[in-house]
Amino acid sequence: MKVVILCGGLGTRLSEQTKKIPKPMVKIGGEPILLHILKIYYKFGFNDFILALGYKSNVIKKFFANNHFKFKVKTVFTGKHTNTGGRILKLKKFLLKESNFMVTYGDGVTNQNIKKLLTFHLKKKKIGTMTVVRPPARFGEVTLKGDLINFFKEKPQISSGWINGGFFVFNKKIFKFIKKYSDMLEKLPLEGLVKKRQLVGFKHYGFWQCMDTLRDKDLLNKLIKNRKAPWMM
Repeated sequence: MKVVILCGGLGTRLSEQTKKIPKPMVKIGGEPILLHILKIYYKFGFNDFILALGYKSNVIKKFFANNHFKFKVKTVFTGKHTNTGGRILKLKKFLLKESNFMVTYGDGVTNQNIKKLLTFHLKKKKIGTMTVVRPPARFGEVTLKGDLINFFKEKPQISSGWINGGFFVFNKKIFKFIKKYSDMLEKLPLEGLVKKRQLVGFKHYGFWQCMDTLRDKDLLNKLIKNRKAPWMM
């Protein structure tokens, strides 16, 4: 199964680190956070990756051209200013043979069981599965009725409860909901799935952390230094 990593953003909230490199290449514990993410999937047997590149794409391309890993990595430039949904749409030709595929952001780590995520997705038989978590209230707010997501709003002013943690699984029917390269995945596509009752939430109660700010980066580095990084255990 193919795994898409969205690596094209400008990383403006981490501008101290991203003036010369894209955010997925910012290092934690001496390695780019992107490599940590790939290793999370690889640990559960997923080894076929497509990196959707944008801002400073050459840095990521050069890294994977000069280093060899046990997994397969394909890098695809999807535009410097393309939105998240549009990046997936630009990868459609590489995903047409896949009944389902995975997607996540290039700046978040977790200790969730990816195999269980896939099993959950296949069992629910919906178009989309979103990992939902309960950390800081800075992201898309999600409410659930059972396992079915019945409300999704990207980055509300005040948030509580479950939030979008990335680590998605999509059936190829998702392409019916992504119409344009300007589409943000977190807007019309996901909200459209909610309206059609086609988006479920995989509740993850364990560790999850994105690297959105310098403070987040310092936290992740501290966990690695103290050998308490849950995603590496």
